[in-house]
Amino acid sequence: MSVSAILYTLLIKPLELFFEIIFVTANRFTNHPGLSIIVLSLTMNFLVLPLYRRADAVQAEERDIEKKLHRGVAHIKKVFHGDERMMVLQTYYRQNNYKPTDAFKGSVSLFLEIPFFIAAYRFLSGLQTLHGVSFGPIADLGNADGLITIGAFSHPVNLLPIIMTAVNLVSCVIFTKGYPVRTKVQLYAMAVFFLFFLYTSPSGLVFYWTLNNLFSLVKTIFYKLKHPREVLAVLFAVCGAALAVYGLLFFDNIPERQIVTAVIGVGFMMPLFRMAFELRFAEKRRECAAFAERSRRAKSAEPNAVRFRLCGLFLTMLLGGHIPSGVIAASPQEFVSMFSYYPPLLYIAVSLLTAAGFFLIWMGVFYGIANREGKLVLERILAVLCAAATVNYMLFPGDYGNLSNSLRYEEVPNILMPDIFLNLAAVIAAGAVILVFLHWRKTEKHVSAGILTGVIALSVMTVNHGHIIMKSTQSLQTNAIRATGSDPVLPLSKTGKNVIVFMLDRALGTHIPYLMQEKPELKEQFAGFTYYENTVSFGGHTNFGAPALFGGYEYTPAELNKRDQESLCDKHNEALRVLPVMFEKAGFDVTVTDPPYANYQWTSDVSIYDDYPDIHAYITQGKFSDHSGAERVRADNQRNFFLYALMKSSPLFARTYLYNAGKYNQAPGVKYTASEEEGQVIYGTSKQEGVNQTFMDSFKVLQKLPEITKIVGADDGQNTESGFGNTGTGAGTFLMMQNDSPHNSVLLQEPDYTVSSSVDNTAYDKAHRNRFSMNGRKMEVKGSLQYGDYEANMGVMLELGKWFDYLREQGVYDNTKIILVSDHGFGRKRFPQLLLDGYDTYKGSENIYDAEYYCPLLMVKDFGAKEFTTDSTFMTNADAAVLAVKDVIADPVNPFTGKEITDAEKTAHPQYILASNHYDVKANDGTQFMPDTWISVKDDIWNPENWNVLNHEAVFPEK
Repeated sequence: MSVSAILYTLLIKPLELFFEIIFVTANRFTNHPGLSIIVLSLTMNFLVLPLYRRADAVQAEERDIEKKLHRGVAHIKKVFHGDERMMVLQTYYRQNNYKPTDAFKGSVSLFLEIPFFIAAYRFLSGLQTLHGVSFGPIADLGNADGLITIGAFSHPVNLLPIIMTAVNLVSCVIFTKGYPVRTKVQLYAMAVFFLFFLYTSPSGLVFYWTLNNLFSLVKTIFYKLKHPREVLAVLFAVCGAALAVYGLLFFDNIPERQIVTAVIGVGFMMPLFRMAFELRFAEKRRECAAFAERSRRAKSAEPNAVRFRLCGLFLTMLLGGHIPSGVIAASPQEFVSMFSYYPPLLYIAVSLLTAAGFFLIWMGVFYGIANREGKLVLERILAVLCAAATVNYMLFPGDYGNLSNSLRYEEVPNILMPDIFLNLAAVIAAGAVILVFLHWRKTEKHVSAGILTGVIALSVMTVNHGHIIMKSTQSLQTNAIRATGSDPVLPLSKTGKNVIVFMLDRALGTHIPYLMQEKPELKEQFAGFTYYENTVSFGGHTNFGAPALFGGYEYTPAELNKRDQESLCDKHNEALRVLPVMFEKAGFDVTVTDPPYANYQWTSDVSIYDDYPDIHAYITQGKFSDHSGAERVRADNQRNFFLYALMKSSPLFARTYLYNAGKYNQAPGVKYTASEEEGQVIYGTSKQEGVNQTFMDSFKVLQKLPEITKIVGADDGQNTESGFGNTGTGAGTFLMMQNDSPHNSVLLQEPDYTVSSSVDNTAYDKAHRNRFSMNGRKMEVKGSLQYGDYEANMGVMLELGKWFDYLREQGVYDNTKIILVSDHGFGRKRFPQLLLDGYDTYKGSENIYDAEYYCPLLMVKDFGAKEFTTDSTFMTNADAAVLAVKDVIADPVNPFTGKEITDAEKTAHPQYILASNHYDVKANDGTQFMPDTWISVKDDIWNPENWNVLNHEAVFPEK
């Protein structure tokens, strides 16, 4: 990061975020950007009013001291010269407790105004939602107002900047009465500067700054009144009453907004109620205040700047460091785009700087110019925030489903009222304890010690997360260079035999009958395929289920655990090499795409094939995406990591608002044509806005299959076309592919199941509710994730059908064996007969007791097959490797172990499934899989009596 970027993130970005959140919140209620600008101006001015009042007081103190010293300074300058003058002046200043740097106090308001102006300018001048919106006489808030046309002038005159300057000058005249000439010149020059600087700016920005100047003028007039506080309280009460009446009677009959508006209106009236109470009990209040002051000075602590900074540092490390780094460290490679590389550690750097800007810089500014009472209040506020944030994050993390790399959950979090009340009680209790400790001098030191301990712990955990992230991603830049190299080519021979093993990550075998029922044309496109409806995998995650899929029965979790002298990573890589090396040695041209967890990396590391130069290996995931989307995700994450941490450490009642359906109160920006960069947000069961970018990175590969497939060995004898030399031997080609599309739960626009940035399937879902019943077996599809799984799998099948049509057109369908298989299924309580003993018992891990997790897709089309059939033979996804070599390679032997590739193990004993959620390959990466629950199954997966839940010792008895 450059120095300018660091300064911007520290000083300006926190203010800009604050502007944005207030504007978006206001716009939810006003539904008009012009009204929202008014709310933004009023809110910001009232929030910073104490700051500016204190700044004005500091300036007044500086002016009084300067006036007091003026005669003495003038005399010294008249009598003394050179070094002697400097020494005498220094002595004079020291005697009067004055430092020359105190002169800057006279410009403190200006120094405060500059960053607020920059933040407002950056936010409002680039706010796309203002474009084309009229407000009163202003035709377009996104452009200069051009309200006056004079004669033959070609360009109209912008009136708002002139009004803004006029208001500013009037305010300067009133405010600077009695001030020195230097101050007057300074303020008048600033007014003129703003006129020229903002003259051609968007009228929304000028309108905002005009309102600020008007507020400043009103504030200055109030300062001149005898009883400004009372007048202001009456005005507030009138406005509050009007707002409350409007909210209750005229606000579109939306209860939520009516209540909020009424509460805000009552809040406006509170200053008047307080003044009335104070007048009624003025004498008693003075007595109580005097007693309270004596008691406070006797018992309470003095402001402690060190403790205040420790609190700010604690919040900085929690929200800026620990929470964001923890999210990334959980799966670092998810936050890296191979085609637009960006080190994820920079996300942490940006969130740390943003948090430091909030809690150290700007809170420090408020603290620095506050009086004694203000410092005590700010210190206590930060201490309570530390306690509340810790309680919220540690004790109430919330289980909101999977989090994408754009910091969006699969569904909008649903937070229950009992949890909200429990959380509030815990937060209030924690805050009360902190305040009690701070009230007594004997215990306040414990607060400082506790916060310091927290800062150290958070720093250590953040550094540890950073180490995990750096270690996990250090090889990705090399892979990124490889991924952006040559375009993938999938060769298929017209004269030899072709074998395709296509792993579709998390494709659901249980869904195939229902997909074929809804779309009968799929059976024609999948003609020749046999669907194996009675198939299991060896785990519910890729690191458990994929090795056997590619390597056969030698690579089931139980067999891998027996090889306890080799690392799991090495054994996984070996499994990924088995078929490619066998077919390469048999004279086939071999191509591999996206080998899953190669080198135990989230993003495929195709370097595992570097020792086999004749094996072509590609990374296709993301290859065909619009990578401007990655730039947008990057920019959003730079903004949103801090806000995500703020959401996770906030009370439960505020989380839905702060999360804002994954937008984190981001103002509408540039509308991208594909809308993929906006991210996916699912509403209910049938509506979705935006597109899941992770899904599109893989789905576009499926859409591109006909384009990247190259037919070789044609009748013209050009058998070595495009460098695929082995096709000339007559053996053919072998493709081993992997695609992540079905791993995502997304809604597609029905009935054609196309990608759309705005999906509404309400009518179609209602009309086709019966599509989930077939042959007496009903599949429960009720929630949005269940619908999303079904629709993603349907979209995948439709795209594969188009590819198969292309292969028929090219004359290579009949001489191609195609195996569609997944590493595992996924359980969402769709089939009651697949819920095993323990599902209702082990909360938090009940998913491993839904046997659909272990029901993968297995569909096989053999050479020359013509009809679509269903087979109920008991199968496992390890049969994919056996079927791949069957009738193709004589005497198939594993080139690494020397053992025959056979399915004899399938019938020799029940199949052992590793029912574990320890899928993190950076943690579960020893020589054996971590001890966990195991499940055995035999014969028929649809018979509950064939499933048994076992412990680790039952599978691996101690020797």
